[in-house]
Amino acid sequence: MLQSQVILKNYSLGGEELESLELAHLLVDTIVDKKGSNITLLDLREQAIFADYFLICNGENDRQLRAMANSVAQDAKQKAKALTNTIEGSPESGWVLVDFGDLLVHLFSPDMRHYYDLEGLWDEAHVVMRMQ
Repeated sequence: MLQSQVILKNYSLGGEELESLELAHLLVDTIVDKKGSNITLLDLREQAIFADYFLICNGENDRQLRAMANSVAQDAKQKAKALTNTIEGSPESGWVLVDFGDLLVHLFSPDMRHYYDLEGLWDEAHVVMRMQ
């Protein structure tokens, strides 16, 4: 008989371990500090096997998207000892994805966010947090 096993990725914060949800909350603060807007945290654990959470937000221009992507990666490393698996996309394209494995951070221009409509695509996911 096959048994499924749930593996939670843990990060470290000053000797304490953080789960991906706690990392997401830490990164919300980073995004707010960089003036990101329309922040949504989705719990995908019951809908997807490739990630547990999506953290989605808007940046108003290329410079802001670049600053948010850099700060998200840097704060995760410095504050939680979490390294990105990869950073995909570019600020010029209007979509940057910062991949922490079970937490995916989507940084969008407003137009690209509307176009891709991740919240609509994953409408059955539980909304953990929403900030305008």
